[in-house]
Amino acid sequence: MPFSSRVARAGARLLRVRWFVRAPIWLYRARLGFLLGPRMLMLEHVGRKSGQRRFVVLEIIDHPSPGRYVVVSGFGDRAQWFRNVRANSRVRVFLGGRGPSPASAMVLSDRDAKRALDSYARRHPKAWATLRPVLESTLGRSIGGADTELPMVLLDLAAGSSPA
Repeated sequence: MPFSSRVARAGARLLRVRWFVRAPIWLYRARLGFLLGPRMLMLEHVGRKSGQRRFVVLEIIDHPSPGRYVVVSGFGDRAQWFRNVRANSRVRVFLGGRGPSPASAMVLSDRDAKRALDSYARRHPKAWATLRPVLESTLGRSIGGADTELPMVLLDLAAGSSPA
C-alpha cells in the first residue's frame, strides 16, 4: 500500500477517535482557541433529539465576507453536528479566544459548495493535498468533478444577532 494511502487511512481513523476530536473543545472553553490558529472555530449547536448543547471544532474553509464563515462536514451528511444544524439553524460560533457569537447556519447549494472547495484548494494547496485523501477515506468515495459530495454550511454571525 502506498505511503499516501496509509496516511489517509490513519488520518480517517484518527478522526473517529472521540478524545482526539473533542480535545480542541477544551481549548475554546478556556478561551485559548486562538492557539489553533485563525482557520478554526468552535460551533455550538443544539441536539435535534436531546435538545442539549453540543460542540464541535471545525476548519474554516472560506470567509466570504466579514461575519460569514464556511465550514465543511468531513463525514458528509452523517455528521451529527451537520444533522443538528439542518434541524435548527440557530447556532453560536466561538472564534479565537472570544466568547460565543450568535449565528445562523445555512447549508450551501452544491454549486456554492463546489466553488468554496475549489477556492480553498487554490488558497491552501498543501493542506488540500493532505486533507483530500483523508476526507475521501472518511466518506468512502472520491471528491471532485461536478459534485463535491461534501456538505458545507455558511455561518452568518450578522443573521444570528437579528431577531427571529
